Amino acid sequence: MQRFLQITSLSFRLHLLLGLSLLTSVSLAADNVLTLSVNGVDEALKRNILAHLGAMPDSEVQRRAFLFNVEDNVTTALQSMGYYHGEVEDHLVEKDKGPWELTLTVKAGEPVKIQWVDINFSGEMLDDRAFDKWLADVNIKPGDTLNHGMYSDVKSQLVTLALARGYFDGEFTESQIKINRDLNTAQISLHFNSGARYHFGQVSFEGHTLEPDILTKLIPFKEDASYSTRRVSALNRQLLDTGYFSNIKVIPQLDLAKDNQLPVKVELTNKASHSIELGLGGDIGQSSDKTFDPRVRVTWRTPQINKYGHSQETSLEWSPDRPKFLTTYTIPLTHPLDDQLKIRLGLQRDKYGVTQIYEPENRDFRNTGQLESTKYLLGLLRQQRLDNQWLMSYSLDAIREEYTQSDVDYNPSFYLAGINFSKTTRGDNSLDPKSGYRQTYSLDYADPYLGSETRLARLQAKFKWIDTFFDNHRIVARMDLAANLANEDELALIPPSLRYFAGGDQTIRGYGYQELGPYLDYIDADGNVNREVIGGRYLMVGSVEYQYYVTPTWRVATFVDAGNAFDNNQFEPVVSVGGGIHWISPIGPIKLDLGVGLKETDTIDRSWRIHLTMGTEL
Repeated sequence: MQRFLQITSLSFRLHLLLGLSLLTSVSLAADNVLTLSVNGVDEALKRNILAHLGAMPDSEVQRRAFLFNVEDNVTTALQSMGYYHGEVEDHLVEKDKGPWELTLTVKAGEPVKIQWVDINFSGEMLDDRAFDKWLADVNIKPGDTLNHGMYSDVKSQLVTLALARGYFDGEFTESQIKINRDLNTAQISLHFNSGARYHFGQVSFEGHTLEPDILTKLIPFKEDASYSTRRVSALNRQLLDTGYFSNIKVIPQLDLAKDNQLPVKVELTNKASHSIELGLGGDIGQSSDKTFDPRVRVTWRTPQINKYGHSQETSLEWSPDRPKFLTTYTIPLTHPLDDQLKIRLGLQRDKYGVTQIYEPENRDFRNTGQLESTKYLLGLLRQQRLDNQWLMSYSLDAIREEYTQSDVDYNPSFYLAGINFSKTTRGDNSLDPKSGYRQTYSLDYADPYLGSETRLARLQAKFKWIDTFFDNHRIVARMDLAANLANEDELALIPPSLRYFAGGDQTIRGYGYQELGPYLDYIDADGNVNREVIGGRYLMVGSVEYQYYVTPTWRVATFVDAGNAFDNNQFEPVVSVGGGIHWISPIGPIKLDLGVGLKETDTIDRSWRIHLTMGTEL
């Protein structure tokens, strides 16, 4: 499977190196005036002391000011972390040449312990469970060492939550820390009155050319619903997902609020009428002859064709043997995102499996190419999101495919009626989710009474599971199951695009794209023995991958893939193992993997493949 990679910036590394150079020069300048060492405290206190002391001086004037304030700054740093009986001894070595040397020996003393914490709520927030959850997670409790920074964080968290939940008139009626230096105890009081909660008023949209009803359906809350920033973000996300707009501003108008009703103004900027995207890429070693297969893709998008929100996307991809054309016209129905009709028109030339000829002098088969087909597609698909968040789609596809198998030309036509259900659950909304689960089930049916070449039922189920343990350890597992139910005498009439093959970065790494599957031998017109991988009626492949985050943006991985495409009583599983390195880029993970096939089949030698892929795994 091909991937296209776009390089958007080459200047980042140069800017980073320049920044490091400047940082180094500043450090050297400071060292020429004063050097500092802090002893007697643990690393946490030391970092806090250095933070309160601030930047090192880089002139004699700054040095005098720095030395004058050292004791006060260290005392403040100690008290901010609950040490009110600290002592500081300073030793300064003045030099005629070179930097002066300042050594601080700090004795923190016994810390102040929290005796009790009094957090009291009043107002409508008493009926809001979000504050109960926040209160259960508060990380200040009796017996802890007093930390002014943590106290400030708690206050900030409470105010932030109140604003996020629409309590714009909330205020602290009491917020203080009482410290008894003799007993080394502290008493914390936080009393907060939320007042009344605001509700959403009218939502108005500006700067668009759509029918107003289309945008109204995107509002994920009703008028007079309780305000929350989560609902504001949901509206922003809905508008963004339509693809109509290049800029979106959702503005709660607090200054226009009346009777706790908060109007919302949405400022929109339409995307350009047309956009063209160029992609360059290639497959290395994916074909049977293991050559480099260059690819060029041009994608033309019209995000909004008319005031009813129609859109189109046309993709033209060129490669020497696999040109593809697909245009999709999308019409919103009852909801711009959750109910869409898609009209698809496509042309695709593709290659499958391996074709070989037997050479008596070598007593072996030699690769001569692959099974080639040309597919014409006209399809209708309606896609709906159900209330339980399942995505349901039903479709009707008209397919005509031309191919030559065993020296016989075929051009069957199929009219496939299909239904598909899928659901994706993500632990977070990032491009590299820490956890998640995807399940997909589909059924397609074709019948001669409806104009198809033969009767065919296609059943498919796909699963992917992701979980992360102990922050840095990530597991990705997947399984694909599929079956074609058809008359055995008419299998040759099922086109290659509807059969099952294995191999490639989405099934079994270490083998080429779609080169694995059942084969047949036949005698050609010249009397030669030929062998051809024609695909199977069934597919069973699975994978388990372990990933370890070396840094938040880099990880290493190792994996095992297994399975194959097969026919009745012919399951011959193959296994590949490998590993790779992944970069979690701003546009999603970019993965460079090496897969090694562990098994030699009747048509494929033991092989290895390098796979470069990009995009989220869910």
